[in-house]
Amino acid sequence: MSKPILTAARRALAGAVALSALSVGAETRAEPAKQYFPLATFRVGAYASSGIPVWAGEIDYFRYVNDVEGGINGVKLVWDECETEWAVEKGVECYERVKGGKDGSPVPIFLPHGDPISKALTEKSVSDKIPIVTIAYGRTESIDGRVFPYSFPVVFSFWSEASSTINYIAEREGGKDKLKGLKIATVYHDSPYGKETQTPLAYLAKTYGFEDIQIPVPHPGNDQSAQWAKIRQIKPDYVFLRGWGVMTPVAIKTAAKTGFPVDHIIGGVWSGSEEDVRPAGAAAKGYLAVTPFPAGADFEISKKIKAEIVDKGKSDLKDPKSFGSVYYNSGLDEGIIAVEAIRTAQKKFGVGPINGEQAQWGLEHLDIDDARLKEIGAFGLEQPLKLSAKDHEGGGAGKIIQWDGEKWNIVSNGWVNSDRSLLLPLIYERAAAYAKEKGITPRADATN
Repeated sequence: MSKPILTAARRALAGAVALSALSVGAETRAEPAKQYFPLATFRVGAYASSGIPVWAGEIDYFRYVNDVEGGINGVKLVWDECETEWAVEKGVECYERVKGGKDGSPVPIFLPHGDPISKALTEKSVSDKIPIVTIAYGRTESIDGRVFPYSFPVVFSFWSEASSTINYIAEREGGKDKLKGLKIATVYHDSPYGKETQTPLAYLAKTYGFEDIQIPVPHPGNDQSAQWAKIRQIKPDYVFLRGWGVMTPVAIKTAAKTGFPVDHIIGGVWSGSEEDVRPAGAAAKGYLAVTPFPAGADFEISKKIKAEIVDKGKSDLKDPKSFGSVYYNSGLDEGIIAVEAIRTAQKKFGVGPINGEQAQWGLEHLDIDDARLKEIGAFGLEQPLKLSAKDHEGGGAGKIIQWDGEKWNIVSNGWVNSDRSLLLPLIYERAAAYAKEKGITPRADATN
């Protein structure tokens, strides 16, 4: 009787082993882990021409990471779009719709692609523990992560934009001492976005002795004859143009009519794209702008994306001439930063989908030095970034580009740094005032 019992036992064991093998095989064939990125886009509306190249750069980079690198340590990126038309209400609605994640993946980062939308989400992002990443826009005082733990105005805040512009003028004039006595007029979009640089410019004017002149332009800026008549009257040495949309080409063409030299106009980040200068035609030749994402397709990552994504028909780009444009490269930069933040978080929390709270840690410990930029292929395209709880910007530099009638060329001597040592104490004061107003207790453990 013992032999049949032994045989049955062996058969049961063999069956268990077979089932285990089938289970392992099923796990092997299971879909790999995915990381979800919702994209708030505006492919329709007044600003669609500006937005479309941005998504192309970002989506092309995501596809490159998936197809060439196999994802972020094997975790594939997935995304979808929610149309906002750059409207606050629709942007907030999109956020609410996607914040729960998708296909088992939480939302690690939300990219609002709109300054008003980002500000409307400041408090919601804290309660939901989802980082809001705004590259070259957003609430400047949210640089202080002790007060704004989930807001990240990464790379280049509006204050850094203003300061880098002033420092380039100093570089061009022969030193900061040469700023004294200059007249610098800011022609700005009459909105919270446009007014964002008034405080730092007033402080820098007091520090360096130049005259700070502020001239508002009502939205959308189709008629600027009165503003440029005033420019002709006061005769500033330089004009800092902080526009958006149609305001920029109208300003350039109106300046030409009034005889103001275009090579003494320096556009802000959102007045320095191909979409801003091409409509102005010949009048734009010589126009300058400050940007944290310089145009160009000769960066190593650009060459790789061209070969692996664009040339293989996988690109989101509809207009080939926009490859390597300012806005395309801004999306590329945004994609790089998002991916590197997830990669950093995976080092602490393990390889797999990262949630918002984990991504917040990843962002606050993001350290992209020159060596890493060279590994990515983004050296020269992106500046070195090192974030912390006290510094959610991490960069603070821009390059000055000039339009030659066909393309942008870099004319500054590398990255032009802002006066962060001067401005950060003011930013921290504003953050503290916000905390007091809202009854926020700054994070005591956020000392790095």
